[in-house]
Amino acid sequence: MKILRILLFPIVPIYFLVTWLRNKLYDSGLKSSKSYDFSVICVGNLSTGGTGKTPMIEYLVRLLSKKKKVATLSRGYKRVTKGFLLANDKANVDTIGDEPFQFYKKYKDIYVAVDEDRQHGIAELRNLNLKPEIILLDDAYQHRKVNPGLNILLTSYNKLYTNDIVLPTGNLREPKLGAKRANIIVVTKCPDNLPEEKKAAVVKQIAPKNHQNVFFSSIKYSEKVMSESSEKRLHDLSSFTLVTGIANAKPLVEFLKSKALDFEHLEYGDHYNFTIKDIELLEQKDLILTTEKDYMRLLDIESLRSKLFYLPIEIVLDKPIEFNMLIGEFVS
Repeated sequence: MKILRILLFPIVPIYFLVTWLRNKLYDSGLKSSKSYDFSVICVGNLSTGGTGKTPMIEYLVRLLSKKKKVATLSRGYKRVTKGFLLANDKANVDTIGDEPFQFYKKYKDIYVAVDEDRQHGIAELRNLNLKPEIILLDDAYQHRKVNPGLNILLTSYNKLYTNDIVLPTGNLREPKLGAKRANIIVVTKCPDNLPEEKKAAVVKQIAPKNHQNVFFSSIKYSEKVMSESSEKRLHDLSSFTLVTGIANAKPLVEFLKSKALDFEHLEYGDHYNFTIKDIELLEQKDLILTTEKDYMRLLDIESLRSKLFYLPIEIVLDKPIEFNMLIGEFVS
């Protein structure tokens, strides 16, 4: 794959030009973008996955849903359905996608919707009898038909967008100039207790505009693993099989190794659809630990349910009070 990406380098200027021109058309108003008189917050990135959008959406849900009616709106990546769908008790990974299904299973007091056309999805949500007061757009930074009131851009500490180039050789969906649309930039997946001088170096590299605030976040792993009906202490696991189908499993693997746990790792691609052969292999395992996203994809397989657990995670922000105040000021 790395060799192929190098060979495809001649396409990089073409991709750059096309995406740059598209953004210019929106920025100039030649292509229309809809704004709203209620709170629309976009969480996205410039890179192709693996920056921690799902934990950030969940952070915002916990922060905002206590006082206001919140909805999440996603594309529903790899779902088999089309158009607008509002999650209900018949929803599953196939109908709405793994991440929206995760939101639906965890947060019963919010709307969870999917639509490839975010503008249409917003209109459908606002047509509900009890209108959502806040809509969180999951992975919609490049969906320029919608002009969110607040853009939160995520970038991984070890893979800063400033050190990358556009597809197909690099991982950027659009040129780094697109970062100027962000109101908040969060550097995610940082090491614990990142020194201030290293933060300052990253901020200097990002060079935020006057309207932008930069925050740093790290991943907090739970000390318990969960299943549909039970939980176990992480330290009580004698041995297990770790199954991951996410963009970057390295932080999770390193965390589990730091706990001196005995495990094998079966690594699959991001949003992986498990085959019959994969399931047959997993059925031979005594205990399976996976990510919450992968858990949602495997939950419906009856033969795995009794041995299947996931490790919950949350994000920890370096300046949570300041971050929460910015969000609170926007939604008020």
